[in-house]
Amino acid sequence: MLRERGIQVTAQRLAVLNAVSARPHAAADDLVDDVRASIGSVSRQAVFDALAMLTEEGLIRRIQPARSAARYEDRVDDNHHHLVCRECGRMVDVDCAVGYRPCLEAADDNGFSIDEAEVIYWGYCPDCQAEPAVAESSP
Repeated sequence: MLRERGIQVTAQRLAVLNAVSARPHAAADDLVDDVRASIGSVSRQAVFDALAMLTEEGLIRRIQPARSAARYEDRVDDNHHHLVCRECGRMVDVDCAVGYRPCLEAADDNGFSIDEAEVIYWGYCPDCQAEPAVAESSP
């Protein structure tokens, strides 16, 4: 993938791609630990630089839900969205509406040509719903 885009292949870039693939929706700090476990000593900045470059090149996707650290995934080139647990922060993918994509039809596009929408659904995952404190505070 890197060579196809004219990007130099390095151990750090490969390790970052593998870490993102192995742990979708991980925060950058977690990915630093994974990359270090994979290839040994690597600076935090080198991992952050690789994440930025890979995101810019469209090989990975950066998601940043409100009040949360940025997270990364390798599921790109589709219009999927995310569910985030308010309690534990777990994030999972959810496909766009089946049939047609209402999320790409804004009520007023203000002259924009819309080609992507980012939707984040918030709630409580099944594990956190089972906890008494969450179950009592849920509507």
